Amino acid sequence: MGEFVTLTAADGHKFQAWVDGPADSKRGLVVIQEIFGVNSHMRNVCARFAAEGYRVVSPALFDRAESGVELGYEADGVARGLDLRSKISDADVMLDVSAAADSLGDRVKGIIGYCWGGTLAWWGATRTTQFAAANGWYGGGIAGTRAEIPNAPVQLHFGEKDTGIPLSSVELIREAQPGVEIFVYEDAPHGFGCDDRAAYRREPAELAWKRTLEFFAEHLQG
Repeated sequence: MGEFVTLTAADGHKFQAWVDGPADSKRGLVVIQEIFGVNSHMRNVCARFAAEGYRVVSPALFDRAESGVELGYEADGVARGLDLRSKISDADVMLDVSAAADSLGDRVKGIIGYCWGGTLAWWGATRTTQFAAANGWYGGGIAGTRAEIPNAPVQLHFGEKDTGIPLSSVELIREAQPGVEIFVYEDAPHGFGCDDRAAYRREPAELAWKRTLEFFAEHLQG
């Protein structure tokens, strides 16, 4: 069973993080939230990776604006999540991501994120050297930072019907990053991997999960 612990970033900011998985695992994952906080869905994602043998940590990135945030997927939750995200600088967010990685010790580490977290997973690969592999699901900010150079292998997942990330943006990423593995899932909208959302699509979600596990198994050799 997982639990919340307190971590401290390099600037002294203290924040909560959900930890799960075997303490003696040689492989660690930083799991980055959507714009809805480290809610029950994100904790369930952590539990799935923990069941695969990973030591997992999911930092509560909204703690810099407001502690204990867990939002639902209705319109009000989206609006509040976007508002909270706007109050936190990218640099401060990455301090918390780095602190989460540090909390995993000397394990070989990967990073995975969803929605907002998909972008942060990309930045984990391009803006730090802490990760041996990075995996992003429907990260809306990746296209805008596509010229950044990853320091580790990256795998990305997008939905064909994602109205917030058009296929033209995905193609821009492909052109800028020919070495990055990119998958597009037919008829899948934004958030297709979250089974708490109306956007959930079982077949694409299961295929993306399978590919993600294979990717980490290849690149995180503990």
